[in-house]
Amino acid sequence: MQAGGSAGVSRALAEFVGACRWEDIPGAVRREAHRALLNYFAVALAGAADPTLDIAVQVYGRFAAGRQASLVGRAERTDVLNAAALNAMAANVYDYDDTHSPTIIHPTAPVAAPLFALAQARPMRGDELLLALVLGIEAECRIGLAVSPGHYARGWHITSTCGVFGSAMAAGKRLGLSATALVWALGCASAQAGGLVETLGTMSKSASVGNAARNGLLAALLAQQGFAGPDAPLEGPRGFLSVMGEPPQPDAITRDLGLDWQLLRNTYKPYPCGVVLNPVIDACLALAGDARVADAGLACIERITLTGHPLLRQRTDRPGVTTGRASQVSAQHAVAVTLARGRAGLEEFSDAAAGEPMLRDLGAKVEFRDDAGYSVDAAQVQLTWRDGRQLTRRVDAARGSQARPLSDDELEDKLLALAGGCRPGWDARPLIDALWTLETAPDAAQVMALAAQAATPAGGGRDRDC
Repeated sequence: MQAGGSAGVSRALAEFVGACRWEDIPGAVRREAHRALLNYFAVALAGAADPTLDIAVQVYGRFAAGRQASLVGRAERTDVLNAAALNAMAANVYDYDDTHSPTIIHPTAPVAAPLFALAQARPMRGDELLLALVLGIEAECRIGLAVSPGHYARGWHITSTCGVFGSAMAAGKRLGLSATALVWALGCASAQAGGLVETLGTMSKSASVGNAARNGLLAALLAQQGFAGPDAPLEGPRGFLSVMGEPPQPDAITRDLGLDWQLLRNTYKPYPCGVVLNPVIDACLALAGDARVADAGLACIERITLTGHPLLRQRTDRPGVTTGRASQVSAQHAVAVTLARGRAGLEEFSDAAAGEPMLRDLGAKVEFRDDAGYSVDAAQVQLTWRDGRQLTRRVDAARGSQARPLSDDELEDKLLALAGGCRPGWDARPLIDALWTLETAPDAAQVMALAAQAATPAGGGRDRDC
């Protein structure tokens, strides 16, 4: 099915979401939905034991309304709204989640988390969850396109501000809302859209990502009960697009809707950091493996020049970071730790790594050179030694980008590795199999039962209930 035009985009989007069937989803999009969930559970398992989650679970648990829903990789149970928030936080805490290339939205966490929480409270087949996931991601990414690039450049955290719409439309689809009620859900979501780029590198970012998942679900639940909203929450004179877009492009929401699927522009990260750092890390890994670098020595480097799209500097010029969270969005740290260790995993973006004086000293030698001719998936790293020697590596398409996507096997390996970090020795293969076969599953909630098995067993240091 197809929708188009720029007038009445809120209604057009709502009608599309309400009418779309699983049979309308192309095979390539269906497969990408499975891949998105493989990556989602991988990164949620990685983040499950982070101190950010420990604090949030404790605080949210004081106000839990029930224990219907599980937390990925944790023994506690909580209510549906809190589970939506906490599982979205876990998936985003390490900046290891997926990225919609045109907008830099991390689309799956704010949508998958509320859907799986809802699946534990009411019966839901696997194909029903997958359809809602695809439509939620489609909605949030198209709304993101309508306010990009000025929205993010102005300082709005686009995953949080647009993720709330994805959550609302996905949940609304599963609740069987009418087109009118879906517009109301968009209105309630628009009133709760928030999140600032200034919070990147801190725990505060997780709060807004969690809010996107929780508040979108809440918007749909309110609309289900007749909680009305404006007729044009997106395109109205003081609607989301006009307030948040500089300038807005409302036709991006409906152009080729049902024909051009945004999930096909989704990418998956090989490294736990800001996506614009991926080509930089690729280049540094190549340099770290070059025998000439070992011969010349890192200590004798005078200058490290990074050439890339201006967004590389804008988003990652963060010298002297002191925490793992901050290091995830610091080019200085990423370059130094990758050159020094020859790898770029979770340990390389930890508090311990961020505190190493040698890495901080090496990172201080990084200089940026903006070149708008580079794509955001490309970068060049040049090392210059005191004796004048130079060595350069350029990457035109980062690993994990649309041009060099992670394979199915690589996504499975990512889940296995991160699940092993969550609970050593736990077998994640049943979870992987369940995700690949989710389309035919009679009960989508069984996936959450498997993901919760990665939790520390009872008596291992966590209370079982919030």
